[in-house]
Amino acid sequence: MKYDKIHCMKNTYKLILAIIICELAGIIGSIFTISSVSNWYQTLIKPALNPPSFVFGPVWTALYALMGISVFLVWKMGWDRADVRKAIYVFGLQLILNATWSIIFFGLHSPFWAFINIIALWLSIIWTMTLFYKINKLATWLLVPYILWVSFASYLNYSIWILN
Repeated sequence: MKYDKIHCMKNTYKLILAIIICELAGIIGSIFTISSVSNWYQTLIKPALNPPSFVFGPVWTALYALMGISVFLVWKMGWDRADVRKAIYVFGLQLILNATWSIIFFGLHSPFWAFINIIALWLSIIWTMTLFYKINKLATWLLVPYILWVSFASYLNYSIWILN
């Protein structure tokens, strides 16, 4: 009984930590986004399907939470497993690429290099999903909204680059 309670508490802490780490990636990106949305970004020609700016914050917040739950489901399978460690390292890579996209696009005002970054991000998400699928299928399914949104964001990024 006591072991179950301790195990449950450890998993709760792991879940919270996983979500916080993912949300921090979003916070890092938002530092660069917020300063450019009201000026530089407004001057860009955007594609017809570009959503209003207020949509991005809630969508990304939800996606980061799903990412945190997803990586937790893999992590709780045991850090001692080589496949779990590899999957989490690849997840970490895509999380870094995710955060650096905002730095490149909004911070450096570089849609071209941001597009190169988002292609690498997209590929790393697919790689992550492939590795997660072998460990926990639900973890993979939780990343489906993320890959769909990044696919849409890739279209937006490409369009902004070409139009400007």
